[in-house]
Amino acid sequence: MKTRFILYFCLYSLSVFPQYNSEFLNFEKTGRSVSINGEYELGSNGIYNSLLNKFIFGGYIDQKTKDASNNHMKGMNVLGANINYDVSVFFGRNTRYSYLLGYKDQQIINSSFTKDFYQLMFYGNKPYLNETKNLSGTNINSLRFQELKLGFIWHKIDTTAKVGVSISILKGQQLFYIKAKEGSSLYTNSDGTQLIFNSDFNMALSDTSHKKNPFIYNGVGASADIFFETPYKSSIGKGSVLTVNANNIGFLHWFDNSVQYSSDSTFKFEGYHINNLLDLKDSTLSSINRDTIIKNTTNAHHESFNVNIPTNLLIINKIRFTNKFVLGTGFRYLFNSNFKPYFFTDAEYQITPKITGVLHIAYGGYSRLNVGLAFSYNSPSWFFKLGSNSLQGYISPSNTYGQGAFISIAKKFKR
Repeated sequence: MKTRFILYFCLYSLSVFPQYNSEFLNFEKTGRSVSINGEYELGSNGIYNSLLNKFIFGGYIDQKTKDASNNHMKGMNVLGANINYDVSVFFGRNTRYSYLLGYKDQQIINSSFTKDFYQLMFYGNKPYLNETKNLSGTNINSLRFQELKLGFIWHKIDTTAKVGVSISILKGQQLFYIKAKEGSSLYTNSDGTQLIFNSDFNMALSDTSHKKNPFIYNGVGASADIFFETPYKSSIGKGSVLTVNANNIGFLHWFDNSVQYSSDSTFKFEGYHINNLLDLKDSTLSSINRDTIIKNTTNAHHESFNVNIPTNLLIINKIRFTNKFVLGTGFRYLFNSNFKPYFFTDAEYQITPKITGVLHIAYGGYSRLNVGLAFSYNSPSWFFKLGSNSLQGYISPSNTYGQGAFISIAKKFKR
């Protein structure tokens, strides 16, 4: 995991658009150009960054770190990470419209989990003897796919408005999905000699024989992006612009070498003294292993199936108050991803004719309060952007939620 994260972060150091996974958003700044783009965001509204960092970079998770998240956690919580990078080209000769050609790799991980699930994972069942821990609604989704994109942007409708559309062919690389339905729970009796697991869940898994090979096809699909931007008259400020962008509208069809599991039964251990699920050392338990449990308690079968990929909706309204200051407010939502409504405001100030700074304040998404900064450099030949929408995760990881970063570069074509 540590090696993979470092690899992704190195790729991000060559990238370009803001943290909203859309090639169309910065066309006004870059115009026709070739770019390498990437972004990363990770967050949870129940787990502090200090604990998330242990998963990413490795290290011992002490009692204090576990307790900090546990003491402030809600009954139901979310966690998610979006990682993507792409190569994109806007090109064409007509002054009114341009074409888009691109390749993108996306990895999307998200989860919804109960506080009881967190406690079992980090403390085991020993502190909860004679208790039933609720697992209902807990789910984990992990999806990785690549796409080849062809698009079009009409950037001079009535001289100012813009409309962009793209379609993509998707190649599914990896899928893991599990959801615990209502009634899923784990009970440990008072002396640890009995476990009762009420298992009501569905699980799906793509072919894992070549999961690390990005060229292997485990599924195919299609998606579309839609972009619209227009100025409008407002009684506030010197001008206003409304932007609506929806991307990743699509699906993936996973081949019949994928496996689906389902279970709706009660699984009982009796006669063993089990007071900690995380410390099973008794030799009498040697016959109890993962493969045996899955075989005896689930209905496993190979078949093809479809899944919807998380769709990203973004709405931004910008008001220019002076030649140097622009204030934007917006809303973001990711469908099919355990994402919470995300509300934000961006205060943009032109420091020099070529350098602009942006202060980002938001609430929602996978985390809670987010504070970020970004700086861009824009010249006739180049565009650079560096920033984060969640700086709090790096400044004070012990008591904040969420982190992320994006760094950007585009080479403009001569006009």
